Amino acid sequence: MNRVLRWSAWVVTVIVLIAVVFLVWANIVMQGTRSAALQVWRDDRVAVRDAGDSVVMTPTGSANGAGIVFIPGAKVDPYAYMATFRQVVAAGTTVVITKPTLHLAFFDTRGLSTFESHAPDVRSWAVGGHSLGGVRACQLAPDADGLLLLGSYCANDISRSYISVLSVSGSRDGLSTPEKVDAARHLLPSNATMVEVQGANHADFGAYGAQPGDDTATISRTDARQQIAAAIEEWVRTLPSGSALR
Repeated sequence: MNRVLRWSAWVVTVIVLIAVVFLVWANIVMQGTRSAALQVWRDDRVAVRDAGDSVVMTPTGSANGAGIVFIPGAKVDPYAYMATFRQVVAAGTTVVITKPTLHLAFFDTRGLSTFESHAPDVRSWAVGGHSLGGVRACQLAPDADGLLLLGSYCANDISRSYISVLSVSGSRDGLSTPEKVDAARHLLPSNATMVEVQGANHADFGAYGAQPGDDTATISRTDARQQIAAAIEEWVRTLPSGSALR
């Protein structure tokens, strides 16, 4: 009996230690670059508010009726993507950047409606994500009018879906490499729009500094951000004006 109790105590202790280590690891996030975030806060074309479960960015001028629920990459500060979508929001699109459970998209079981409720005037919703966030976005794609992948690719097959898809990758991405994006291309609809930003790396899709395992970008962050935003703005125009595809 004593041996059983000792083994039970040992097993419980190990489980608790593993849980503690995991929680500490999960909460060490790649922080958003402060200067890039401040530029967005000071942009009078964009309104930013913290909704608790997400960061909501809305245009202060005329809106185009489109919105994007965007899921951050693993352990990346949601505010790091404000700079990515600054120009997109200024052009009229609402963007809701989620705050995933434990900073990891796969632990977040909330549906799109949770985040869409923060912008009830939006008529057409797309779901998107960066890196691991994009993989999760693919799983939620059947509930959306469009899918946006930034430095990411699907693990599930949505090739028979009728939604509008945009995949923006970087030629210098050391994590979601061009080879990985190409290998997963068959999981997307045949008419998906594929854009590769020459010289951009994995971290160029957010503003959070360098990321371990990434390759060195050969273009400036400003240049990469402008090209990414331009691709998204053009793609937004292809989204349906309502939610008829859901």
